[in-house]
Amino acid sequence: MAPVFEPVSRQSLSHDIAQRITQLIQTGHHQPGARLPAISDMARQFGVGSPTLREALKKLETVGVVDIRHGSGVYVGRAPESLLITNPVIEARATKKLLVDLIEARIPIELETAALAAKNATPEHLDEMDRLLTRAGRSFGDSILLTQVNLAFHRQIALASGNVVMHQILDVLANLFKEEQRLILNIHGSREDDHREHVDINGAVRARNAPLAVDRMRAHLESVRDKLLAWTPDETPVG
Repeated sequence: MAPVFEPVSRQSLSHDIAQRITQLIQTGHHQPGARLPAISDMARQFGVGSPTLREALKKLETVGVVDIRHGSGVYVGRAPESLLITNPVIEARATKKLLVDLIEARIPIELETAALAAKNATPEHLDEMDRLLTRAGRSFGDSILLTQVNLAFHRQIALASGNVVMHQILDVLANLFKEEQRLILNIHGSREDDHREHVDINGAVRARNAPLAVDRMRAHLESVRDKLLAWTPDETPVG
C-alpha cells in the first residue's frame, strides 16, 4: 500500500520533498533500481505541483539518490545513503569578516574537489564545465548572472569529484551566500582575470593533472581571499 503524505507548507518545498523521498528510500519503501510512481502521482501525494516535484527529483539526481530516465521514468539510484543538507536561514550583514570566512571555508574543500575531479570527471562533466565557462565569458556585464554561472562552475567541479558530501556542502554555501558571492566578485575587480583563472583550472582538470588543478584552484581562491583582506569597505563600498 502506498504511503500517504501530508501536504508540505514550508518555504523550501522542493528541498523538504527531496528529504522525504530520501527517507522513504532509506527506510526500504523503494529498493535500489525500483521505478518510482509517476511524477503526477507523487506530486498529488505530496500536495504540490509537478514543477516542485521535478525540482526535488533533480536535487536527488545530483547526489545519486534517483536516476531520471527521460521517456522511461524515475528510478531509485545507487546512493541511498546520500545526505541532503538543510540550508539554514542566516540573516547577517555582509561584513568583510563574513566574506573572508566564506572564502576560507571553501579553500580546503575546493582543493580536494579539484584533485578528485581531475581523476574522476566524466566526459559529460567536462562538457558541462566548458558550457558554463562559455556562458560566463559572455556574461561579464551582468554581475548577478555571472555569479550564478561561476558558482555553478565550482559546483560542477565538486560534482565531478564524485564526493557527495563535499558537493552538497558547496551547494549549501552557494545557496546560502548568494549575495555575498556576488559582492566578492565585485570586490575581486577584474571579471576577465577571474574568468581566466577558471579557464586555467578547467584546463588542468581536463588534462587529468591533479597537482596542477590543486595549484590553480589554490592560486585562484587565495587571490580572492587576499583581495578581500586588502579591501577597505569604508573607502570602497560595493553593492
